[in-house]
Amino acid sequence: MRAVRFLGIAALAAFAAGSLAPAQAQYYDDGYDAPPPRARVYRGPPPRREVGFNCDAVQSGISGLQPFSCPLPGPRPLGARCFCDMPVSFLNGPSTAVGRVAP
Repeated sequence: MRAVRFLGIAALAAFAAGSLAPAQAQYYDDGYDAPPPRARVYRGPPPRREVGFNCDAVQSGISGLQPFSCPLPGPRPLGARCFCDMPVSFLNGPSTAVGRVAP
């Protein structure tokens, strides 16, 4: 009877000593910390084109060609064709000048 009681106390002491150690999990993979592998390389969006808000045109007048600039209603790619409505003069009616978009 003493042996059974001693064995029970020894088992209880061993269990108590083992339960004082902190529990630890063992992980063999990266889990959620590493991103998933990509099937193909992501290149990203193409670079933005530079835009301008003014149209630089050349008007022909009595004294020759004159530079003329007019604002655009919104951003346009640099170097694209644009049109400026020329001011009306008393000698000739309204006209349109062709130019290029400038910053």
